[in-house]
Amino acid sequence: MKKTAGVIFRTMILLLVGITIGLLISDNNFADRNLGFSFSGTDKLSKVLELVGQNYVDSVNIDSIEGASVNDLLQNLDPHSLYLPPQQAQSINERLDGGFNGIGIEYQLMRDTLIITQVYEGGPAAKAGLLVGSRVINVNNKKFSGTKLTNDRINSVFRGEKDSIILLGVAEGKAIKTYTIKRGRVDLSSVNAAYMANENTGYIKISKFASTTDIDFRRALGKLKTTGMNNLLLDLRGNGGGYLNAATSLADEFLSKGKLIVYTKGVHEPRTDYFATDSGLFQHGKVTVLIDEYSASASEILAGALQDLDRATIVGRRSFGKGLVQQQFPFGDGSAVNLTVARYYTPSGRSIQKSYKGGLESYRNELAIRMQKGELFSEQSNRSDTSAFNGKGSSYHTLSGRKVFSGGGIMPDVFVPADTTQNTMLIQNLLDQQLFSAYVIDKMQPVINKFATGDDFIKNYNVSDDDFHSFILYSSQKLKEMDSHELLISRDYIKNILKANAARFKWGDNAFYQVMNINDEAFKKALSI
Repeated sequence: MKKTAGVIFRTMILLLVGITIGLLISDNNFADRNLGFSFSGTDKLSKVLELVGQNYVDSVNIDSIEGASVNDLLQNLDPHSLYLPPQQAQSINERLDGGFNGIGIEYQLMRDTLIITQVYEGGPAAKAGLLVGSRVINVNNKKFSGTKLTNDRINSVFRGEKDSIILLGVAEGKAIKTYTIKRGRVDLSSVNAAYMANENTGYIKISKFASTTDIDFRRALGKLKTTGMNNLLLDLRGNGGGYLNAATSLADEFLSKGKLIVYTKGVHEPRTDYFATDSGLFQHGKVTVLIDEYSASASEILAGALQDLDRATIVGRRSFGKGLVQQQFPFGDGSAVNLTVARYYTPSGRSIQKSYKGGLESYRNELAIRMQKGELFSEQSNRSDTSAFNGKGSSYHTLSGRKVFSGGGIMPDVFVPADTTQNTMLIQNLLDQQLFSAYVIDKMQPVINKFATGDDFIKNYNVSDDDFHSFILYSSQKLKEMDSHELLISRDYIKNILKANAARFKWGDNAFYQVMNINDEAFKKALSI
């Protein structure tokens, strides 16, 4: 069960939260460290909490205070060590474990009604015949629509034990049809899209590094190779990371046996080297990797290894700069601590962790500072304005002798500036209010249904000026103020997002990214290479 955000974009803060979760060790070598882990009942923190619980003037939520206290302690160590409340820990682990128990839909709330916007292929909802666009009126023979729905309530109703039954009453015209759905395993693929970008170049976008990422990648790669793929464009933009061994497994797909992928070490962790095997499916053929300022952690391990070993051309903008490795220590109540236990280093010896000496607030604002300096828009600023790359001993070399840098992310081989038309407050507000997908649901279904295939729609449908004005008028019902200058400069991009959302509604993520990439400068530059 997942709420649709219209376009798969995030605000800077939300991305920072995802990146803060960081790079997790999931190897069996570290499993025994979780056994019997607990805070001592005799330490000062526990004693203070006990005193508050027993003596404070007002009633307080001790669990909440305890979590906040632990988190403050951890955040004073580094920005990526943190406390996870039970629900957040569960959500993160499900995302990185590659699935969950549910029915397998995405939805949007409109006028206090749940509308299904995606049905996951092979999931329980798909097997039951549930269709995109369905309006859920009743659940388990009780009224559901119009009952002041919230996302928390929806998740509690739709989630459940494997093999348990849920009855959905769905509006079909004036009638209500009841679907009987048995909850089951819903797979969450790490591959957002995989398609042929031209006659011999495949495109694969990876959203995270989860336990199933290598399997998902190999499946997508195999399909593309059967259609004549010789070169690969791998898109890691916006990918905030995940498991360390998922990154090394994916790097292994491109490298020959014995190549060093990455190594980790810390005060309590001896150096551990990760080498490529001879099992890679794409050890030959040109590789281009797309990164941006939101590519972090495991994404940087992969990009750094392929860059150091001269195996790929890196295109885009400097990556986030996260070179710390966390291990998760769970508590009995479902909460957990993600604790930094090591740093990782690329094959040339680079640590790409940016400085956090200025404190947590400064660290979280670092991407905004990059933008203010002009780094995202100028290749010269990208290099000269970045203090991380000006320090003594900050240069390293690839196998062929090319100079690369450490201390603040992966610097791309080919710089592509950010598109200012995509970074307006208007665009962000339209996305936050889910107005693109809402408009598709309310207004565009008759248009979409005229096209038999996604390819037909992508090639032959364009958002007209009349369509654009209709969308803006529709959106003005929620957004009372729209900047006229931003409307002007973002006009074409708004049209593109609208078309992409329409494509996704009927034909899924592949169609969405095909539309979005048509006018994407970084994509076009990578493809030309």
